[in-house]
Amino acid sequence: MRTVLQSVSALSLIGVGYFFGATGFFVPQPLTAQVGTDGPSENTAEKIAEADIALHAAMEALRNDGLYKSATKELNTFAIMTGGVDALRDLEDGRGVDPETFAALYADQAIDQVAQQLSKDDQGKITYKGQPIRMYPISRLKALYQVRLKYTSSALP
Repeated sequence: MRTVLQSVSALSLIGVGYFFGATGFFVPQPLTAQVGTDGPSENTAEKIAEADIALHAAMEALRNDGLYKSATKELNTFAIMTGGVDALRDLEDGRGVDPETFAALYADQAIDQVAQQLSKDDQGKITYKGQPIRMYPISRLKALYQVRLKYTSSALP
């Protein structure tokens, strides 16, 4: 009797396991951040393209005014929206760079003259001419965000 009871219990456990496995009851569901998307809608993609055109025009205007000197290949939206930065001088002075320049340097997006001077220290941090590259101090970031309010729609009522 005991052997029969053990056999029935074992078969029941196997059956329950098969049921849960077949139905996917305990299979983890992917997080929404992991689910692949086709990207933004066509309308949104058009707005992004329009914004890109406007940002390039603003970048050229700032460059003509001597207020925009990028250390990276792509346009720097942070620098544009805050009225311009001189990322090249910031690197030379070693006083920190804006967040977008900082990220772009780590993403291998430096212009050639800057890329020649970049290396990594023993902790894997990027250095420029042997000096670690840091982001602007918090006080400067806060000041730039205040300046940005003058030029953006978030300052409008």
